[in-house]
Amino acid sequence: MKVNNQVAIITGGGSGIGQATAIELAARGARAVMLVDMNEAVHEVAEKINSQVGRAVAEGLAGDVTSDEFRSQCFDYVTEKYTVPRICIPAAGITRDSLAVKIDKESGEVKIYSRETFELVLRVNLTAPVYWALETIARIASDRQKKGLGRWAPTEDPQGAIVLIGSVSSQGNKGQVSYATSKAGLEGAAATMNKEAMFYGVRCAVIHPGFTDTPMVRAMGEEVINKHVLPYTQLGRLIRPEEIADAICFLVSNSAVSGELWADAGWHPPA
Repeated sequence: MKVNNQVAIITGGGSGIGQATAIELAARGARAVMLVDMNEAVHEVAEKINSQVGRAVAEGLAGDVTSDEFRSQCFDYVTEKYTVPRICIPAAGITRDSLAVKIDKESGEVKIYSRETFELVLRVNLTAPVYWALETIARIASDRQKKGLGRWAPTEDPQGAIVLIGSVSSQGNKGQVSYATSKAGLEGAAATMNKEAMFYGVRCAVIHPGFTDTPMVRAMGEEVINKHVLPYTQLGRLIRPEEIADAICFLVSNSAVSGELWADAGWHPPA
């Protein structure tokens, strides 16, 4: 699927992998790249991207990515102003790391990971991305129906591409019971959507980044990164966001590639 002249929508577009992917799509000739983020600073990010690529291509939309109403409004706005978005990268995500079961050293009390926190991480990292993907598929399906088109045929151009952001933590990682669960869940969702969405010519894939130099990873602290991440990374450094963005664009543009792509920099967690 050609990136050139396509309309893309990226959640978590205000920073990290989402922002890097927006820059890469803009550089590859996307017609419009919509950056969706909870932070109002997303508008400034869009302006910086436009300045960087030398044209008005990026636009920020601020709101709660877990809101069905906000998601629908975003798609309505983008479709009316440009056309149906055919590239979707739901990159918004959070971590709330803690051991699943731990003992308080002072009181001796055994504590279980907060259910409220667990459900929050799943809502942001799993449920929301799946529904941004489903919204994309639905809008493309509706557009085809209006044009009198039925089942997609291989003689047609690909109609859309969705890349979900998994993680190497989907294989399991200490202290990340909620995060790992949310990222592993995306694998099953993508595999199912891929089988269904091809009826409309839409592909769905998952990329599993390793530890990437983003605000989320930096929030872990230099000590944790140097002690628990870099020693187990063959590359010996954090992955650059633009490296993941390049891999995402590969998944978008190469129609022969489906399923999952591991971009882990050779990271293997200790037992």
